[in-house]
Amino acid sequence: MEVSASLVKQLREMTGAGVMECKKALRESGADLNKAVECLRQRGLAQARLKESRPAQQGKIVSYIHFGGKIGVLVELNSESDFVANTPEFDALARDLAMQVAAANPLYLRPKEVPQEILEQERGAYRHQALAAGKSEEEAQRIAQAKLANYISEVCLLEQPFIKDQGTPVKELVAQLAAKVGENVCLRRFVRFQVGDDKSENR
Repeated sequence: MEVSASLVKQLREMTGAGVMECKKALRESGADLNKAVECLRQRGLAQARLKESRPAQQGKIVSYIHFGGKIGVLVELNSESDFVANTPEFDALARDLAMQVAAANPLYLRPKEVPQEILEQERGAYRHQALAAGKSEEEAQRIAQAKLANYISEVCLLEQPFIKDQGTPVKELVAQLAAKVGENVCLRRFVRFQVGDDKSENR
């Protein structure tokens, strides 16, 4: 189907995508702007994930001080080039990530970093609670697995809901920027300090 130039222009202004990409998304969505935006978003995220294996050795370390100097955060966000690392979008994401660490206090960066013994302890505790509530073994196992997934989303930074948009996980924010700039963008590490907390350490 043919799509009007005005619709293409509007979609480009909304997403920053190229003309041909906008035309394709509008055709696939039946000229529905909202569906076309979602189509471009999904395609961009898929392309961003393909770039995750590429080395990202440039970037920035960004600091954030919160709550009257009681909490401090350092975040290292990497990209493939200095050009991307010096864009306003990159700076904005790095600051948002630092604010996320300050507010949500993650313990780990990604799920694979959670020690297996911690996962087993949590799973066992949830299973025991369900059994004590009168659930069958099968129900208890199912409940424990669901609660474990929720625990991981609470303690792993990349899995946490973004503080400014609870419907978007942090890992998707990073993928969205990677899709926009056409480079691998990755959150490498973070550290959170809190006055009086001896457990502050590199993550």
